Amino acid sequence: MDDLAASNRKLLVSRRVVVGGLLLTAVSGGAAPAWAGSALGEATEIRGDVRLRQAKKDKPLAVGGQLFENDRVHTNAESFATLNLGTDTRVLLGAETELLVDSFIAGQGGTLELGTGRMVFDRPEGLPKVDVAVRTAFGMIGVRGTKFFCGPSRAAFAVFVEHGSVSVARGGVTKIVAAGQGVEFHHRGDAPSEPANWGEARIKEAYASVGLTR
Repeated sequence: MDDLAASNRKLLVSRRVVVGGLLLTAVSGGAAPAWAGSALGEATEIRGDVRLRQAKKDKPLAVGGQLFENDRVHTNAESFATLNLGTDTRVLLGAETELLVDSFIAGQGGTLELGTGRMVFDRPEGLPKVDVAVRTAFGMIGVRGTKFFCGPSRAAFAVFVEHGSVSVARGGVTKIVAAGQGVEFHHRGDAPSEPANWGEARIKEAYASVGLTR
């Protein structure tokens, strides 16, 4: 009986070790890192030196590199990046630009933060509208499925809309910018200017700054 009891105790301990090992794997080694939920998008074009800050680690961003919530993308001098968010939204970054992908859900929207530089947000016409907010040092841009540029343009920070419309808010003032129009900020803290039509030359300049040919 003593031998049988000892054998049963060993079997029980073995089972506990196995179960404990499985639980440990599920909680730690086998689980995805906290930041690694579903990918929000990926890089589809990289020119020059583009860096990705992900989970507090800095590394080069290459074509096919996945983007997750709270990732930061930084382009260095003479460098450009095109990011696909979801299946139908592109974000093009010009040189010396930093973008925080705060959150994004395909078909619904999300929040981006343009720290420095310039970008073009491009979502084809005819698709269902999505709610996207773009934070900048000059103001908040509210997007409902459109194509627009924001960044430095002719000694000002500007927002230009090619199609659709955006709202631009700062200092308690909100301007609705329609297709073909742009607004400007000459100093941080200023309210956006009145929307005005942009000429073809200025539009081309803005798009060229993100490596896009109009």
